[in-house]
Amino acid sequence: MAKNSDTNGFSDAGTRILPEAKPDYHGHRDRLRERFLTGGPDSLPDYELLELLLFSAIPRRDTKPIAKALIKRFGSFGEVISASPKDLTDIDGIGDNAAVALKAVQAAAQRLLQTKVKAGPVISSWNDLIAYCTAQMAYNPIEQFRVLYLDRKNKLITDEAQQEGTVDHTPVYPREVVKRALELNASAAIVVHNHPSGDPKPSRADIEMTRKIKDALAVVNITLHDHVIVSRGGHVSFKSEGLI
Repeated sequence: MAKNSDTNGFSDAGTRILPEAKPDYHGHRDRLRERFLTGGPDSLPDYELLELLLFSAIPRRDTKPIAKALIKRFGSFGEVISASPKDLTDIDGIGDNAAVALKAVQAAAQRLLQTKVKAGPVISSWNDLIAYCTAQMAYNPIEQFRVLYLDRKNKLITDEAQQEGTVDHTPVYPREVVKRALELNASAAIVVHNHPSGDPKPSRADIEMTRKIKDALAVVNITLHDHVIVSRGGHVSFKSEGLI
């Protein structure tokens, strides 16, 4: 039979019962939360920001070694939240709940940036557009080709993934871009694709494909404002480079 304790914290045998000690990482969590609240996100390195995100998903384990393992495996905060759920759960300590928490952060960031892009004329909020495209595509392991269709005031009608390809090639069909632009009654477009290699420099094939799309859109009086390549290493605007 289990021994009872009295209200003074002693067992029937007269031995003091000590309260269960909290694991050491509880104090660390409190300090990390305080630093975040007082110093903001810039006060935390990538792995500590990941720790903070994992607190709720992994309540009974020290998340510091897990966060450091994520950075070691993927390289940066952006790379971690952009990784696939399968790759995330390959890390010891990351289960489905933690993977969902990390992917939700990526989705929230993309949603916020998309809202900013939709708020006004796209070409007058260029930095917001680049930030959105980078968050949406730069860390993809395969090439993706997207089209931003714009109305006559250059506001975003919709942003659609047109094609996905391999690690270094995406098949693009100008007639499909034109067809969709006409369906949406678009007046202009911006095309975007990513380079998984990390180098945003356009290839000769990229330049030729852009010319074909521009010419095809021009036939139906739709303007191609720009073609942007995004990658981990930055971005390139064809218009800024005089390629369009």
